[in-house]
Amino acid sequence: MPIFSHSLRVLFTPDRKLNQSLRNILGFYPSNIALYKSAFRHSSAATLIKDGVKDSNERLEFLGDSVIGTVVADYLFKKFPFKDEGFLTKMRSKMVSRNQHNNIAQKLGLSNFIEANNERKGIPSSINGDAYEALIGAIYLDKGFEFAQKFLLTRIINVHIDMEELVTKEVDFKSKFIEWSQKERKEFRFETVIDGNSSPDKLFTINLIMNEKVIGTAQHFSKKRAEQLAAEVACASLGF
Repeated sequence: MPIFSHSLRVLFTPDRKLNQSLRNILGFYPSNIALYKSAFRHSSAATLIKDGVKDSNERLEFLGDSVIGTVVADYLFKKFPFKDEGFLTKMRSKMVSRNQHNNIAQKLGLSNFIEANNERKGIPSSINGDAYEALIGAIYLDKGFEFAQKFLLTRIINVHIDMEELVTKEVDFKSKFIEWSQKERKEFRFETVIDGNSSPDKLFTINLIMNEKVIGTAQHFSKKRAEQLAAEVACASLGF
């Protein structure tokens, strides 16, 4: 009996088209195709499994987010041996931002695989980025951490992320915080504590308030800049 390789066996499975498409995009054949199907299934198209849990990609998204964060932190620590914690934190925020993940998902063409009920309301703009995170979670479970790390380094970071641009690019922390708060359904407001137009030093003092608690405070001669800085403080305190 001839021994067929895994790459040949998948061509004779019911999911051979999906296997081949993923091979073209990812550079390898999945071993457990069910994981990848789950990675692309949005909650709007999912069914209830047990105790309120659906067979959506949300659990894989949670896992993938952690894997990406770990790989990126390790990458930055080694790439910038003489930079302080503040620099590394800002760079990590840029590399794992929702906008960055959405862009990577679009470059990979993941939207072609996403299963969602578009007739339902509440489909988030981050659906592509969420699928990307879930995909990394699937790769981690399917192939292991070292494989997932190599995939992220060689096929994502080295190909799709311009590190020189990120070093000089300023993060829009206000937009980042607003996007996060909308996703998490958190109510917030920017409160002007001191109006620079009427203060002796011309400085605006801004508080960012969420759930009636101050989570970020900043001062600047520009009100917009003070709001950005307050949002940056809030993002750091929330860990993203």
